[in-house]
Amino acid sequence: MPEIVFVPGATGTTGMEVVRQLVEKRVAVRAGVHSEVNADKVRKLGADPVALDLTDVRGISAALDGVRKAYSLSPFFPNLAELGVNFVEAAKTAGVQHVVRGSAIGADTPDPITLGKWHRAAEEALEDSGISYTIIRPNVFMQNYFNLYGETIRGQDAFYLPQGDGRISMVDVRDVAAVIVAALTEDGHEGKAYEVTGPEALSNDEVAEVLSKVTGRSISYVDAPEDAARQGMKDAGFPGSLVEPLLELSGVIKAGFVSAVSQTVAEVAGRPPISFEQFANDHRNQFQ
Repeated sequence: MPEIVFVPGATGTTGMEVVRQLVEKRVAVRAGVHSEVNADKVRKLGADPVALDLTDVRGISAALDGVRKAYSLSPFFPNLAELGVNFVEAAKTAGVQHVVRGSAIGADTPDPITLGKWHRAAEEALEDSGISYTIIRPNVFMQNYFNLYGETIRGQDAFYLPQGDGRISMVDVRDVAAVIVAALTEDGHEGKAYEVTGPEALSNDEVAEVLSKVTGRSISYVDAPEDAARQGMKDAGFPGSLVEPLLELSGVIKAGFVSAVSQTVAEVAGRPPISFEQFANDHRNQFQ
């Protein structure tokens, strides 16, 4: 019987790419999903869907039955840490031998922002569990530029963020997934924590220049005042409990704290990381 790797949130930004790359490596994947629509999506990728509710420890444990290696990622909610702890408890009960935990860059700093504190609590639960683990701490995703800002880029030729001229060593999700897949399928990653970045640190003005070049339009970055960004998120329907953590993240970007470039993709995935220009060209249709 082939070894099964478990992937939760299998139709999310990271989860779907992890599933895709595991299937390409001919790994049997059990994919946690929340709806039948999502189940159809992962079946088409070649994975076996299973219903998953991260608030239900017993249900997670049942989904992990027979699994030796699993990826763990909590959605961006205020109970992110609690959901991570639930997964650890379920993994222990199910006898999972290795867990790769998706976190965020900066979670291990002495004084992390709120999002970092949430992630660090989930990391610590895994570290203290006795289960073999690898922690993956990616920087800001390049995919945010179409997932979160694509509407105004397409409709207004602009995107609005309160990040000043802060530089970001942003990373393509395909590279993050490649590191996760390596940690799930190869030996030698046990007990390690990897910071995953792209090959360069860009300001949002430079991002706008790349998008303008790729799309053939003049796309602008607007350095929005924090109060305007706060109101914009509220108007867009962001829960109040997430608005301030997101503004904190923009604050550390503005201060230049997420500009360091790591060598993780080259060292772990064995290839150079994807540049923002390559990313933009690959996803040109998302910005049209």
